[in-house]
Order: sequence, then C-alpha cells, then structure tokens
Amino acid sequence: MESSFIGYTRGDYSSKSFQAVNPANGEKLPSHYAFASDEDVNLACKLADQASLKLAVLSGQEKAKFLRTLADGIEGIVEDLVGVMTQETGLPELRVRGETGRTCGQLRMFAQLVEDGNWVDARIDRAQPDRKPLPKPDLRSMLRPVGPVAVFCASNFPLAFSVAGGDSASAWAAGCPVIVKAHHAHPGTALLIAEKVVECMQQCNWPEGAFSLLFGEGRTIGQALVSHPVIKAVGFTGSRSGGRALFDLASKRPDPIPVFAEMSSVNPVFVLSAMKGEEMDQFAEGLAGSANLGVGQFCTNPGIVFHPAGEWGENFTEVYAEKMKVTKPCPMLHQGIKDAYETGLNGLSSCNGIDVVYRSTINENDLGSAAGPAVLRTTATSFLADKSMMEEVFGPSTLLVGYDSIEELFEVSRILEGQLTISIFGDSSVLHEQESLLSELEIKAGRLLFNQFPTGVEVCPSIVHGGPYPATTDARSTSVGTGAILRFARPVCYQGFPNDFLPDELKEGNPLGLQRCEA
Repeated sequence: MESSFIGYTRGDYSSKSFQAVNPANGEKLPSHYAFASDEDVNLACKLADQASLKLAVLSGQEKAKFLRTLADGIEGIVEDLVGVMTQETGLPELRVRGETGRTCGQLRMFAQLVEDGNWVDARIDRAQPDRKPLPKPDLRSMLRPVGPVAVFCASNFPLAFSVAGGDSASAWAAGCPVIVKAHHAHPGTALLIAEKVVECMQQCNWPEGAFSLLFGEGRTIGQALVSHPVIKAVGFTGSRSGGRALFDLASKRPDPIPVFAEMSSVNPVFVLSAMKGEEMDQFAEGLAGSANLGVGQFCTNPGIVFHPAGEWGENFTEVYAEKMKVTKPCPMLHQGIKDAYETGLNGLSSCNGIDVVYRSTINENDLGSAAGPAVLRTTATSFLADKSMMEEVFGPSTLLVGYDSIEELFEVSRILEGQLTISIFGDSSVLHEQESLLSELEIKAGRLLFNQFPTGVEVCPSIVHGGPYPATTDARSTSVGTGAILRFARPVCYQGFPNDFLPDELKEGNPLGLQRCEA
C-alpha cells in the first residue's frame, strides 16, 4: 500500500484506502493508496510552517536550481509516466509526453523568472530630509512570499495542473512551501512526480516542509487544509461547486485567505459575419476539432457558438453536425466526469427551445467512461429567456445559437457570465463596426481571440488564463504564465532601514542589477 508524503517521509498507512480506476475499461488498478490521517495533515502543515522562513530567504539562483533540477528529473521518468498515466486517465501516450514537456517547460520558465529577479517589482523612494513642510522618509518595497500554499490537483491535467504543475511551480518560485492534495483519479501519476520532487529537494538542500503530498477524500482533506491556520493561499482547478466551497470556507476563517480557483467557462464563439463555401467548411472543421480535443475536457473547449440565423445558420448547423459525427466515443478521465457530462446534456436538452441535432450513442463495446460528441441548437430569443443554457457542460458538446441581429447579439453578451476565453470570427472590418460589442466582451473574459479557436494555451509571460467569476474566483490573476507567481506574493515596504538590513533587491548600488522603479 502507498501512503502520503509528509515532508520527506511517508505518512500513516490507515485502514481506509482507495484504488484508481482505468477509465478505458472500468477496472480497478492494483495499487492501494492510504487516506491521509488528521495527524498527517497537521504534521504537513507544521513542517510547511517551519520551512516557510527558510524558503523566503532563498536567492533567485537557489530557487532556479531546484526548478531546473526538477524539470530534468521529470523528463527522466517520462517512460514511467507513460505506463502509469495512460492506465489511470485513458489519455494516449502522445498526450502524456506532450503534457510532460509542458510541465517541465513551466518549471524552467519560472526558473528563468526568479533568476532574473525583476518579478519582485522593486520600488525605491529615497529620503528627502529637507523637504518642506514635512521630511520624506526612505521607502522601499518589493514582493515577498505569502507563506504555505495548498494546491489541489486537477483531474484534466494530471501533470501540468497537478503535483508539480503551474500552481506548485509558481508558489515555489515565489518562495512558498506547497502542500498538494492528490486527485483520486490519478494517484499513481501523482506519486511518481512526488517522489521526484522529494528527491530533487533533498539534492538541492531545500527544507523538508517545502513539499507534502496528501491522498484522501477531497472534501475531508480539502476542508482540513483550507481551514488550517498555517495555510495562506489556495490554488484550485476544478468544478464550480468545488471551487466555490473552498472559497466560502477560506472566507469564513478567522483570518480569511485568498483562493485562486479556476472553475467554469463555456468559452463562447461569436461569428459576426457569414462565411461561404470552403471558408465555412474550414471553420466547422476547426470548431469540431477544438470542441472534441481531449474529449472536450480542456477548460478552454468552446461550448457555445453564436452565429447568424437564417439560411446560413441552417447550412452551418448541418455541416457542423456532420463534422462532429466523425468523432467516435472515447473514455473521459473518470466516471464522475462522464456522469456529469451526461447529466449536463440531459438538462440542456430539456430546456424550452433546445433541439438536439446530434448526440452520440454509447453501445456495449464502449467500455468504462466512454462519451461522445453532441450538437444542440436554439435561438438567441430562447437563450435570453433561459440563463441555464449558459451553464458549462464539461465535455465534447456544442450549443449553436442563431441570432437575427447585432442588437440581439449585444443583449446576449450583456447577460454572459465571466469566461476564460471569448473567440470572435469575422472579417477584420467587424472590429471597427462592432466596437461596442467588443468593449462588452472585453469585460467578460480573460483572453479574447480573433479568428482563432481557444484550445491550446500558450505558456508564456503574456498569457492570461483567468477571467471574471465564475471562470475564476479572482479575475485579477492568471494560473498560466509568469504572472501566476503574483498570486502567492504580497508587497512589503521597508521604511528607514539601514542599507545592510535591506534585502539585496532593495539595497543601494543595486547589487543584483534589477530593473527598479527609483526616485
């Protein structure tokens, strides 16, 4: 039986345990994983608290060394990951290798960021003792780590949004200890990465409490972590109900803490001008590929398309449905996601004004958590009358909404919830003609796309993977890109300190050679 990592040692082997399930055939995998005990959780938090000050004083070079060492280490176990992760998730080998590359790329991206050092936003206002009517004190500020962070592994990205994924990488880069709650669907994958994290931390002489991994029930372990006074911030990717529950719990603490939860997004597509012939066919082909990517389990899969009604809309619906029919049912990541997808489709199908154009059927040969694509349609009038139509159906489904006028489309944009992405398709002239609509859409999403589909999140400094609620609990943040580090840092100002007692980032002479705001 496997148990949690509590710092550098293993946790209790309780009598209660669980097994992962192969979503391709529904069979339980042989390994058992012990649920973390209350003592495990408390010890992990105690060790994280003890490690917090030690991590906070690490130099950018020391943090970069660990992040790069970990990236190298994960690349070295990719064959093991292929064997375990494909069984636990039903994902193909190519996806495992690709996500491994993304995970390691993120780690190296943050290594470069902290090595350069400019992320700390150093600001210096020198003293003006002779200023009238009052002297000005010497003031210097920079970003400092918030302290221990709880990270919840995502089901749909077992590597890139899990144990050593973007939340953990950005927290470590900021100088924060990380306690990870493993996802029940891929515990073996989590354990492989956790073993490598511990090995690399020991190799780089990091304090023991800089990392722990906890197995167990999401509600029990999650509540215990978020409620623990040692935890100072939370990173979460998952359902709206799960993220909101953690957010509410964190807000009710005696000392409320931020929860950076990525939750729900339908990533609407706005078609502003009718396409013809080959152009429409290419659009339908690209949309089908984006909607079905990863069996519709990416947080940026497009779920709703607003398009011109009338003859063009009828033709497009027919062409698109044919494109979707080509995709056969495939296993979703686990049975819970598949059940939620079917429930969501059933609920949407029952709404007044909804027509089911196509819904894939599952036969006896489709084992495990297999699910297939669906295409539904309605009118903008019906959509405006029933806000439940804008709820996310997490999976490979598309709701096509025909509109009769730009005025009607503008009304739709005003009732939309917050989104991770909004895509706009049309001739470039529409950007000038529909500035009011674009202004409205800008306040609803973290990323706007023009004539491009939203799946495929580029990991780079300028990316924004966030958005207004319910896309996330904090629209000011991003969970991808170098800006993610800002979630786990807070500004600290030093007033009147002697130069020797200032952090190197704020000392006279600028010993680290940073870009600083100085006056």
